[in-house]
Amino acid sequence: MEFIDYYKVLGLTKSATQEEIKKAYRKLARKYHPDLNPNNKEAELKFKQLNEANAVLSNPENRKKYDQYGKDWQHAEAYEKARSREQHTSQQGGYTYQNADFGNADYSDFFDSLFGGMGGMGGGRSHSTKFKGEDYRAEMEITLREAYTTHKKTFHFNGKDIRITIPAGIADGQTIKLKKYGGKGINGGPDGDLLITFKISNDTTFQRIGDDLHKTIEVDLYTAVLGGEITVDTFDGKVKIPVKPETDNGTKLRLKGKGFPVYKKENKFGNLILTFAIQMPKNLSKKEKELFKELLKLRNHES
Repeated sequence: MEFIDYYKVLGLTKSATQEEIKKAYRKLARKYHPDLNPNNKEAELKFKQLNEANAVLSNPENRKKYDQYGKDWQHAEAYEKARSREQHTSQQGGYTYQNADFGNADYSDFFDSLFGGMGGMGGGRSHSTKFKGEDYRAEMEITLREAYTTHKKTFHFNGKDIRITIPAGIADGQTIKLKKYGGKGINGGPDGDLLITFKISNDTTFQRIGDDLHKTIEVDLYTAVLGGEITVDTFDGKVKIPVKPETDNGTKLRLKGKGFPVYKKENKFGNLILTFAIQMPKNLSKKEKELFKELLKLRNHES
């Protein structure tokens, strides 16, 4: 696999802070985004490399492995286990490589010779030892409106275009596992997994709390006093709801089944909780003010 210098991709040095990595990625991702560079293959490739670089360097654990192992960072855990086991085996047989100097040898070359060339030193069993590949982690950003419905989405990660189905009702911060989309297994071991954590941005006027949606609805004073009917927006269209006479400011109304879909439970939804905000009339005419005065006199007389 061709080595890609992720620091160079982001225009940074190895001493860059996490905040600098985040800022560099956001700036360049906007610049090379496919929507802003239609039919531009070079920009498309740059955008893919930016996503790869950010996925690795924004994760402190993966960044540490990348800094140490370079292009073989995905196999860092397996390498360390193998090195520890082989040192133990060689010590039992009267050999030790603990202080050996491997110079600038590539780690993948070193472990290839380690697994394949130890037959005469008690290391023959290691040749068949299998290791699961490294688990990868990535983030995907979607909107609240996208999270409302089950849909498919394609994203690029580690040189691959991956198309996944995102179930309706997925929550912010929730992680989905894609089996065998991680690092390659060692010595025929199973491939690692890809763990995708979702970041959901709110592009609506609703607030999501669990499976319930919350929204504040403005109600004019006259409707609140006399009662009536108003039309409100929900995720699946407009509905008409009644307003009882003498409705107080802050009154809550629950619309059952008009909330957010319950994750992986077909046709099950939370509730929509509406909070009424009574709006006072503005720019009253002289006649309107006189009528309100009459109402005030009438109330005082009755009390």
